[in-house]
Amino acid sequence: QVQLVESGGGLVQAGGSLRVSCAASVNIFTINAVNWYRQAQGKERELVAAITRLGITTYADSVKGRFTISRDIGKNTVSLQMNSLKPEDTAVYYCKADHYSGDYWGQGTQVTVSS
Repeated sequence: QVQLVESGGGLVQAGGSLRVSCAASVNIFTINAVNWYRQAQGKERELVAAITRLGITTYADSVKGRFTISRDIGKNTVSLQMNSLKPEDTAVYYCKADHYSGDYWGQGTQVTVSS
């Protein structure tokens, strides 16, 4: 079983930056991919960014050029650096681990961008 603990997030003005992190309870090389999703109020959860075990990254078109996903192997942590934030980035951000034993979700962290 994999436990994910998210941290970071908070309130920021439009144009600002925030960083959210996801710490895994297992070696992240055992995780096929770590994904960041977000869910805005009244909307469906959407994939924002992902990083595979091989380090390949993908991004939603809406965040390309503004968000960067990265990992700290020594800390088994995957982070999402969010720059040039917009009010439409406001959402609860979740990390998800695609592990050989199943898929696991973090508890979510709120990101609020004020205009």
